[in-house]
Amino acid sequence: MTKINLTALRVRQAAINQKATGKTGVLPNWVAALRDLPPAEVLVRNRPPQHQLVRQRVKTIENKSQVVFEVEEKPRKPKKPSRLFQPVEIKYEEDQLRKEFFRDHPWELARPRVLVESMGKDFENYDWRRLQQPGKRLDGESVVQRQLWLLNNVKNMTKSNAYDIARREFYRLRLQEDIERRVAAEEAEATGANFGPSYLDIGMELENKNFEQWKDWARKEAQLLDQRTAAFVGAPELVQPEEGDAAETESEPPEAGQ
Repeated sequence: MTKINLTALRVRQAAINQKATGKTGVLPNWVAALRDLPPAEVLVRNRPPQHQLVRQRVKTIENKSQVVFEVEEKPRKPKKPSRLFQPVEIKYEEDQLRKEFFRDHPWELARPRVLVESMGKDFENYDWRRLQQPGKRLDGESVVQRQLWLLNNVKNMTKSNAYDIARREFYRLRLQEDIERRVAAEEAEATGANFGPSYLDIGMELENKNFEQWKDWARKEAQLLDQRTAAFVGAPELVQPEEGDAAETESEPPEAGQ
């Protein structure tokens, strides 16, 4: 049976001994911190607690006008965790709402996003009584925060109803953005602006270029296949015509519609 390795627990004492023997001239900065906050000496890993998923909803009591918050806890069966030496997964209600929205709208993930200006808690600085916020681009996160606000602040609101309300507002604002974009482009073109080829034109040009390259490759492969077949049956080797004699030796089939 091997001994327990306690080197990590004695790292502060090892640094002090090296300073005392002259091996190092200056003590590291973390020596004082380890003196005040020493590492744990418990060598047995305890089971991580099983956290409950808490949801808060606004509901009304029958025959009364007051509004109360009802806490719903998802029951968990006590069991031994399968990943004992890994941290417990932290779950929030927004995660499930976000997953459902982007599952129904996968192309929203393709829109460019600015991550440098986001600190992860920007939603706390906005008033989600409405979907569109000043200084924030409309995206899927706006729908998630709007749905969460409806669930926590509107009486007797269900998850599906909040999702429908947030989606309806989101579609209306997206349609408004598209109309504003088309009107701005038409106004700019009317005053002499030239935006160049569109994405569709560029894509068709690249597709035609690749198609012409494929036709050249397919023509060469067909010629090689004919030569191999002729050599296998014992026929005389095919002679490739010159470019100037191509019209005299072989006529190309007419194109469709001629």
